[in-house]
Amino acid sequence: MGGTEGPGKERAVNLAVGAITFVWLGMVLAISFLEAPVKFRAPGITVPLGLGIGRLVFRALNVVEVVLLVGIGVALLLGPRSATVGWTTAAVALVLVLQLAAVRPALNARTRRVLAGDPHTGSRAHLVYIALELLKIAGLVVLGLAAYAVV
Repeated sequence: MGGTEGPGKERAVNLAVGAITFVWLGMVLAISFLEAPVKFRAPGITVPLGLGIGRLVFRALNVVEVVLLVGIGVALLLGPRSATVGWTTAAVALVLVLQLAAVRPALNARTRRVLAGDPHTGSRAHLVYIALELLKIAGLVVLGLAAYAVV
């Protein structure tokens, strides 16, 4: 970016990035670590029903995550940013891409098998997804704090 941007524009960009980041973080925590495990404890919820609900909820979450990532990207294109904000955004984006392109297809295939009546079996893909969620959460915390640190 050129030298004509003032501190007001940088502040606005960082406030936007921080706000979007912490909304995203809250959604991931609420869905991945609250809704997902709790739904299987509800009366009458079978594994196939829970998986069917989870598939819909995570598909919606992933769409919102992509929209929020695009929002952060647009904000970063509009004004100056610190190197930490730029690199952390890239790292969070990479984790999301890995989840969507590499892990979600395996989870979706397993869900289809269970819904088709195959016996419920464990899945290493779930462990990989959880590990990536933890990395994404760490990245979102660093990103949000880094954005607000320069405000």
